[in-house]
Formats: sequence, C-alpha cells, structure tokens
Amino acid sequence: MERFPDIEIYLADVDTDAITAWLRETLGDEGLELSRGKRGIWHARASTTAASIGIMLVERAADRFASLWFDCDATPWPRDTDCAREAARSLGCETRCSLGGWQPGDDPDRFWQVLPDGTENAISWPDSGR
Repeated sequence: MERFPDIEIYLADVDTDAITAWLRETLGDEGLELSRGKRGIWHARASTTAASIGIMLVERAADRFASLWFDCDATPWPRDTDCAREAARSLGCETRCSLGGWQPGDDPDRFWQVLPDGTENAISWPDSGR
C-alpha cells in the first residue's frame, strides 16, 4: 500500500481539547500539547517510536471545518482516507480528505467524506451542500 508523505484531513465542528486527547491516545504521546499561534493556527510535535511528527491544526480552514495536517510519513495511517476514517469514528464528527494523491489535472474540489456512522462518499466541496 502506498504511504503518503504527509496526511491532511478536515474535521467538522470538533474542539481542540477533543482533538488533543485523540492525538495523545492515537500517537501514544501523553505529553503532546497543541500550542495556539496566531489566527487560529495550532502547532504540536508528537514523539513516537517511529519518528517525530509535526502537527498543525488550522481552525475554520474551510466552512465549519478545521484542517489537521501531519508533516511526516511515519504516522499510524498510510493515507489520508485511513486517518479520516479513524478520526470520524473516534471523534464522532464528519471528516473530509483528498480522494488520493493529487496530480496536475485532478479536480481540486473533489473530496472524500466520512461520516461518524461509517458512511463514505466522494463529494464536491464546497458545493456539497452539507
């Protein structure tokens, strides 16, 4: 299975405390803290047995969604969709991510949507109507 060089997902209507708790549990770093920067941008670094993972959370990146980005290929998830599925299930929120590795000519508005109940769909965003 192809492993992406980084992971980015979008999380609907979830607070930073819940995200921090999920990151600590999932990445196995109980000391992980999201530090608030300017304009609703949070940063953290997770130390795992495999690597040091840079993390950035951008509040209200798009509509009601926050962007969560992992700057490393040594996350527990090989692809964005794997992370989106786990986040939706664990945080009980809608998640979105790219359909796959982006290539020139791909439609930049096509995303994969994962709902907390496990429903998954390809959508156009921002025109998805949700």
